Amino acid sequence: MKKKGLILLTAAVLTMGSACSKETNNAGAGSSTSPEAKSDTVVVWTYPVHGTYEKDLPGLIEDFNKKYPHIKVQTEMLSWAEGPKKFDVALNAGNPPDLYFHGVDGAYVNTGLALELTNYLTPEIKADYLPGVLELGQIQGKQYGMPLYQSQWAWGGNKRILEEAGIDWKKIQKDGWTWTEFNEASAKLTKKLDNGSQQYALVTDGTSLDFIEMMTRNNGMPDVLDEKGAFQWNDDRVLNTMTFVSDLIKKGNMPKETSALTPAKRTEMFYGGQAAIISKAIPYYDVMIQNRNKDIDAGKIKGEKIDFVLLPVPHNDSAKPGTTMFGEGYVAFKQKNDKGEEHAKNTFLVMEALSGAKAGNSANELVLPFVRKSQAEEFKGKEMGKPENLEAGKLLAKNMIKPVTLNLDIDKAAKQKQFKEQVVKPNMQALFSGEKAPKDILEDFKAKGKQMFGQ
Repeated sequence: MKKKGLILLTAAVLTMGSACSKETNNAGAGSSTSPEAKSDTVVVWTYPVHGTYEKDLPGLIEDFNKKYPHIKVQTEMLSWAEGPKKFDVALNAGNPPDLYFHGVDGAYVNTGLALELTNYLTPEIKADYLPGVLELGQIQGKQYGMPLYQSQWAWGGNKRILEEAGIDWKKIQKDGWTWTEFNEASAKLTKKLDNGSQQYALVTDGTSLDFIEMMTRNNGMPDVLDEKGAFQWNDDRVLNTMTFVSDLIKKGNMPKETSALTPAKRTEMFYGGQAAIISKAIPYYDVMIQNRNKDIDAGKIKGEKIDFVLLPVPHNDSAKPGTTMFGEGYVAFKQKNDKGEEHAKNTFLVMEALSGAKAGNSANELVLPFVRKSQAEEFKGKEMGKPENLEAGKLLAKNMIKPVTLNLDIDKAAKQKQFKEQVVKPNMQALFSGEKAPKDILEDFKAKGKQMFGQ
């Protein structure tokens, strides 16, 4: 009996060993999970990044779980309106999600909860990112974010109106244009229409700072502060920029009611043919307007179909062109009750999966430059935008101005934000309405700049 029992026990052990060996081999071939891997949950808060993102996300996670079945990915789709508030509350309470869709922010790093990624980035991942892109996920040289795409601010034109006025938009896309050239074009694009309404060369809204930030970046000023923290908006460059904008309104090339225009009204005027050019325009307008044209053809909405043209922002004749671009993607966080190094590694694995080749559909849908070589290869021949606008976007990216906030310490970044909200925004309203002259705005900038920055 003892001999028989020993034989049975030996057979059982051999069988178990064979099973374990088979499981281990399978894990190595089709999964990076070992039998000892502990189950873990990584929490992801994100947004409807583009039209199909809510459909794309489960597929990305499914692919990830084929390789890492022990890591559960728990996602929550936030609204653009309420999501930022919800995240701020969670962050301040010390319990942010493991991954959050956003650009990197010095305020996040200042909490001590942002997860530095430098040690997790493999040479292969670094090599896959296109030059200059990973830096868009860094604060003062340390990696905290993985860009999914490069946001790009530009202007957009109505091809019909531009061509009727004899404007060579192809040349502008290729070579850019100066303020002098834009003024010459504006005179041709501003006129009374047959229905009695006014057609303007340019329309923008009066409620945001996007327009003036794009204009100053095309006059040698990367931001209110430069990357070393020196105050910029206190000399003739900002005076010349304000004068250029003021003159557009005085000449009637921009609406006199600009200060009261909302982003929605600005878009309505562009769709209605009341403006040849709209600021700001993102490349995604190409897809949006193509879809609008389809709705017009289907009788769902009324209006004139528009052929959209992506245009660079004009630059001062004596300055270099500059494109406003920044990285958006996933930022990783720890919690007040730290879950340990293994959880941090798992968080990075999920982050990489949500930023990899197939995740490049976000850039594709938004008609933005891909951030990784693998993404460009994955979607080669499947691009959503029109060829001329895709090419224009690539040219715009060559003149990218890196956000200065990525180099500023948290105190200076906060003061810059405060200066924009408390000083720049009301002065822009006053400039648009004609209540303040450019020279008076410059003096206000100088005085407030000394108070806030000591410069």
